[in-house]
Amino acid sequence: MNARINPSILAADFANFERDLNLISTADAAHVDVMDNHFVPNLTFGQPMVERLQEITPVPLDLHLMIEDPDQWAPQFAEMGVFSVTFHAEAATSPVTLARKLRERGARAGIAVNPATPLSAVEEILPHFDQLLIMTVEPGFGGQSFMADMMPKLAKADALRRAHGLETWLQVDGGISLDTIELAAANGADTFVAGSAVFRGDPGEQIAALRAAATAAGHAH
Repeated sequence: MNARINPSILAADFANFERDLNLISTADAAHVDVMDNHFVPNLTFGQPMVERLQEITPVPLDLHLMIEDPDQWAPQFAEMGVFSVTFHAEAATSPVTLARKLRERGARAGIAVNPATPLSAVEEILPHFDQLLIMTVEPGFGGQSFMADMMPKLAKADALRRAHGLETWLQVDGGISLDTIELAAANGADTFVAGSAVFRGDPGEQIAALRAAATAAGHAH
């Protein structure tokens, strides 16, 4: 397994996005948290902002929609040419239909589950998705502590995709750092969202260190 590192631009300098995106040019993608202050108690980037980020980014955009009514809004984000659009199982009314719409618009389709949401909520529909995001913090804020008690859910998701021969990527988001990434990789994660762990130091060095640690733990797994 080669671990994918997707730095969260929620930890970047909002006044210098172009500079900070270039600082993470060795990353696999830039993770963009779209929050609407309804589904989660925070407000971040809207469509005009994402559209502009798509114009200036040197790496693919990995969108994470923490919004109500993704059935309506997610396809519009996909039309901007972003690499991947992930929406929440808790918010969508027709997740499989929505996944198809995202793929038709050229984006990878991802589905996310909150810590309290059991894996059974997405188990049967997993073959329709390119990515499953297991939240390792409560969604809505950056800088939270990693929830190690999500590891059994992650391991179960990994076993599920193996059993069905799925190519679905397994992403984790929340509290990912050099202290926690090996544990997540050992439990099957292959795609990692890291915010402050990347932007607090030298982003290029941090990305390389995170990728090396996760890849080693993934191979051991």
